[in-house]
Amino acid sequence: MTGRLAEKVAFITGAARGQGRAHAVKMAAEGADIIAIDVAGKLPDCVPYNPATPEDLAETVRLVENTGRRIVSAVVDTRDYDGLREAVAAGVATLGRLDIIVANAGVAAPQAWDAITPENFRDVLDINVTGTWNTVMAGAQHIIDGGRGGSIVLISSAAGIKMQPFMVHYTASKHAVTGMARAFAAELGKHGIRVNSVHPGPVNTDMGSGDMVGALGQAMETNPQLSHMLTPFLPIWVAEPEDIAGTVCWLAGDESRNVTAAAVPVDQGCTQY
Repeated sequence: MTGRLAEKVAFITGAARGQGRAHAVKMAAEGADIIAIDVAGKLPDCVPYNPATPEDLAETVRLVENTGRRIVSAVVDTRDYDGLREAVAAGVATLGRLDIIVANAGVAAPQAWDAITPENFRDVLDINVTGTWNTVMAGAQHIIDGGRGGSIVLISSAAGIKMQPFMVHYTASKHAVTGMARAFAAELGKHGIRVNSVHPGPVNTDMGSGDMVGALGQAMETNPQLSHMLTPFLPIWVAEPEDIAGTVCWLAGDESRNVTAAAVPVDQGCTQY
C-alpha cells in the first residue's frame, strides 16, 4: 500500500458490509482512520434482500483495526439527521479531524412501475437521496473547519447515468445523487473540497441475497425486452466491492486533486450505449 491517505479521517456510511466495508478497509490500509456508520437493522418492506447486522459492523471494525488504524463505529440510520450529526461529531472528537466523506448507504428494490406504492417510493428516496444529503451535511462543516480541503464521494449507480429497468424509484434516486454531487461541488469548491459521484454496475454484495434475484426476475417478466439494458462491454458481468473501493480511494486522495463534479462510472462499460 502507498499510504496515500495517511493522517486522514474518512466518514463512511453503509459500512457494515459490501461496498461500505470495502471502502473502510481499503482506506484504512492506505493510512486513514475511519468513522463507520450503518443502520445494521431492518430495511423497508420493499427491499427484498437481507439487512446488515450489528455483527457485520463489528466485523468491519475488526478488519479496520487489523490494518493498524483506528475506527469509531455507530449504528445510525442515515435518515436520522440529528443522530448522524451526533455520530460524526463524536468520531471527529475521538479521531481529531475529518477529510473524507463517502456517502455509500443506499437500498434497491426491484418492482415493476405499477407495483410501486407511495410508501415504497418514499422509502427509497428517503434513504438514497435524503440520507445522502444528511451524510454530507453531517460532515462537510468538519472538513471546512479543518482548513485543509477534502474529498466527498457520493455512491450513485449505473442507474444514475443511464437507468435501471424495473426500478423507477431507484433510478430517480440515483439520478438525484448525481445532480447532488455536482451541486455540492459548485458550492464547496471554494473550501478546497472536491465532490464526485461514483457509478457502479452490478457488484457482488449482499444486495443480491434473500429474495433479490426472485424479485428482479418477477419484475423482468413484465417486460423481458428490457432485461439486458446493462450488458457490459467487458467479460466481467459483476464487479467485486474492492474494485469500486479502488476508485473511491483514488477520488479521496491527492492523485485526483483536480477532479470534481465528475460522474465516474465503474460499470464495465454498461452505461456507454
